[in-house]
Amino acid sequence: MFKSRLLSGIVLVLVLALVIGYGSNVLLLFCGIISLIGMWELNRVVKVENKLPGILTYICGAIYYLLLFLEKKEFLMGSIILALIVLMASYVFAFPKYHGNQIITAFFGFVYVAVMISYIYQARMLGLSYAILIFLGSWGSDTCAYCVGMLLGKHKMAPKLSPKKSVEGAVGGVVGAIALGVVFGSIVGEEAVVFGVICGVGALISMIGDLAASAIKRNYEIKDYGHLIPGHGGILDRFDSVIFTAPVIYYMAVLLL
Repeated sequence: MFKSRLLSGIVLVLVLALVIGYGSNVLLLFCGIISLIGMWELNRVVKVENKLPGILTYICGAIYYLLLFLEKKEFLMGSIILALIVLMASYVFAFPKYHGNQIITAFFGFVYVAVMISYIYQARMLGLSYAILIFLGSWGSDTCAYCVGMLLGKHKMAPKLSPKKSVEGAVGGVVGAIALGVVFGSIVGEEAVVFGVICGVGALISMIGDLAASAIKRNYEIKDYGHLIPGHGGILDRFDSVIFTAPVIYYMAVLLL
């Protein structure tokens, strides 16, 4: 289990390094593909992955990424509104075939996965350093939190959602992310203190993303969203913290740098 988790993790990091390093349409396509997979995983939780509401979210997700490709950012909000309208249309015209919870979850999945993940690409368009900050603030802080939690963890942070997470680990994750941001900023010649602040805030937000994904799994009594990444689960299992961190770091970078 550990070996497969380690190997798949290394492969994932290498793939991300390549696509983020290249950026441009390669990264946009990558974000679009993992968004479609992530939406499928969440739609499967409410059993609409191959039904009309699910199919509509995939189409709306493709439209959203097409607008990014065409650099029509002024229409992105319109695509989100379109997604809500067409999903509600499928709800009312097929009533009572679909439950309201299925429609709400499908729309939530479109925003939660497709829209939020797109900020990896949007941050990369600001510069390579900003895209890297997303993963320092999420996966970097998670690694720091794990190490500190293993060594010093005594007080449970959210025992019902994630029994292994501790308050000490959370503090270690935030402090570690700040340190990573400062060091990274110094290396790339950017404002190190600002990078540290952005990374620290990203770490705090990443914990919410991690726990939110766990809460949904607890509600629906599932262990993992998928099995695409050996030892890690599905896209949502691996990118749960990144999903929340990406837009926050993007907007902080726009405001502070």
